[in-house]
Amino acid sequence: MDIWQGLLLIGAGALGGAANAIAGGGTFFTFPALLAVGVPPVAANASNSFAIWPGHALALLSYGEELGQRRKELPRLMAAAVCGGALGGWLMVHSTDRYFMQAVPWLLLSATLAFAFKGHMLSFSHQLFSAHPGGKGALAAFLTFALGIYGGYFNAGLGIMLLATLTLSGIEDTHELNGVKNLLATGITTVSLVLLVASSVIVWIPALVTLVGAIVGGMLGGRLARRIPRRWLEGTVIGLGSLLTVVYGFKVYA
Repeated sequence: MDIWQGLLLIGAGALGGAANAIAGGGTFFTFPALLAVGVPPVAANASNSFAIWPGHALALLSYGEELGQRRKELPRLMAAAVCGGALGGWLMVHSTDRYFMQAVPWLLLSATLAFAFKGHMLSFSHQLFSAHPGGKGALAAFLTFALGIYGGYFNAGLGIMLLATLTLSGIEDTHELNGVKNLLATGITTVSLVLLVASSVIVWIPALVTLVGAIVGGMLGGRLARRIPRRWLEGTVIGLGSLLTVVYGFKVYA
């Protein structure tokens, strides 16, 4: 890896870290950058998972009180998340570059749609919870398990999808939602990373360089969160996600 590739990864990591700190969507910056410097697709996805992992984990430090108020729901949801994350990580480890790249456009599309329609997702899940209160806990656990598989395999958009699912558990307070979301996302990515590390899939130097950028970007993003209109960044993420979906779709299927 030369100096220009290193600067590209640091810059992408910084943009991704800032995006995650403000609105999410950091993978749209970091994953393509890892591919651009020559990291194979499966290894790029694994390395990206490592680079963005601290974002959710460090965010937990601010939600101790909120998590304490959700002791009853957390064991069931966490178990579902970890089991799903383990299965997703196992699928990632056993994926080939060819088949993973065929899935990339669809994975990017699903994450882009999650960002574009997150308001509708949250509203729909809230209405579903209000109209059908019975069995909401089991449904939330099942959806958390399904999202665990997705997150263990490909992380983009996971946080937003988890937020929509968590409203089914009856969690309405914004801070509690974010706290539980970060806890579940940390559990999913951690168990997946254990499998990826054990399988020697991660390419460490690009992953560490991207991580450095993500940490710097996360710190800057936290400071800029109140100055940059959220809708501007969300529009940028949606636009970038749409562009990447088309670009990778053309590369794979054209």
